[in-house]
Amino acid sequence: MNVAANVKPLEAQMLALGKAARDAAHELAIASTDRKNAALKAMAAAIRARKHALLEANAHDVARTREAGKPASFIDRLTLTPDRIEAMAKGLEDVAALPDPVGEVMANWQRPNGLDLTRIRVPIGVIGIIYESRPNVTADAGALAMKSGNAAILRGGSDSHDSSSLIVECLQQGLREAGLPEAAIQMVPTAERAAVGMMLAGLGGTVDLIVPRGGKSLVGRVQEEARVPVFAHLEGICHIYVDKAADLDMAVNVITNAKMRRTGVCGAAECLLIHKDVVQSHAPAIVAALRDKACEVHADAAIAAVARDIVPANEADWGHEFLDAVIAAKTVASIDEAMHHIARYGSQHTDCIITNDAEAAARFLNEVDSAIVVHNASTQFADGGEFGFGAEIGIATGKLHARGPVGLEQLTTFKYQVRGSGQTRP
Repeated sequence: MNVAANVKPLEAQMLALGKAARDAAHELAIASTDRKNAALKAMAAAIRARKHALLEANAHDVARTREAGKPASFIDRLTLTPDRIEAMAKGLEDVAALPDPVGEVMANWQRPNGLDLTRIRVPIGVIGIIYESRPNVTADAGALAMKSGNAAILRGGSDSHDSSSLIVECLQQGLREAGLPEAAIQMVPTAERAAVGMMLAGLGGTVDLIVPRGGKSLVGRVQEEARVPVFAHLEGICHIYVDKAADLDMAVNVITNAKMRRTGVCGAAECLLIHKDVVQSHAPAIVAALRDKACEVHADAAIAAVARDIVPANEADWGHEFLDAVIAAKTVASIDEAMHHIARYGSQHTDCIITNDAEAAARFLNEVDSAIVVHNASTQFADGGEFGFGAEIGIATGKLHARGPVGLEQLTTFKYQVRGSGQTRP
């Protein structure tokens, strides 16, 4: 009986993708830093050289998406411009400039019996990245996976298919020019949902890690169905606590940036907590600044009593990821109540305290159990580039292996090298 004949065409195609990625991962794991950097620079040059073709391909994606009736915020994330294409190319060069984590000695020690032990960073292997409408994720994910010695299988959203396909061609051109295998960065060639399920099942044991980057429904499906490890966050329910020792001008500036710089990113603030002692002095100016930027404020009665243009808050506002020009606001009696609210309604993504009280700041930073905790700065710094990681492949809110922005170092694991001189164990 011919077993291969019983494998469905899509399954056979996906299994072949996984095998090719596994073979490429073996080669990448021992590739020199110079060769990987040469590939990244050649990728950047290819993207710049094909700028007009990328704009044309993206125009097709955008036109289809408009016809499908997708919202303006979705179309904005999908759209490429000359500046965004240049930023994508520059991002590849930025990754090339970062230190290579592969082979880094993490620790070295000797045992009394003379054994020499070294813990070193090594690639994870094959990483499946599943994402939605942003074409730039194609370049970011491919670059970070390759520089950290991993092969990448990319599954972008159907909305960005033409754009992402052409970006992958540019990335593979860079790999070829540097003498690295093209299969180090591959794109799933179908929009069929079944292909995602196959990736989550591990493609016959060839996939080592899944990284989803997208909305709640996508990430939820990945976390529910994956049979391999996952780096992900389900929601970005980010809080800002205005302490009783907060500077008003700082609070206004930080909050308006955290909410309104980009409302659709996972680091956007979704809930504002104000200490009762400063509601009367701080809430009116904070709410007015948000309203000036066309942000709708859903607040409790205490804030509504001192500020204008408030929408009454209800229980559904707490723990809600608006991803829009809307923010919830609540009065709290203490820092303890603020931290309790964050623990109950937050998503362990990014939470902030605004205060000039060093003791309060230290408590918040130490006690709030989120991947990123911030003192006196915008939550929108929750980004790999802002952490100095270069591009990022996503944010992880789990507690095992990686947490926060996932950059080059987080895409490695480690192994132990043990050197002896003939020792045996008694």
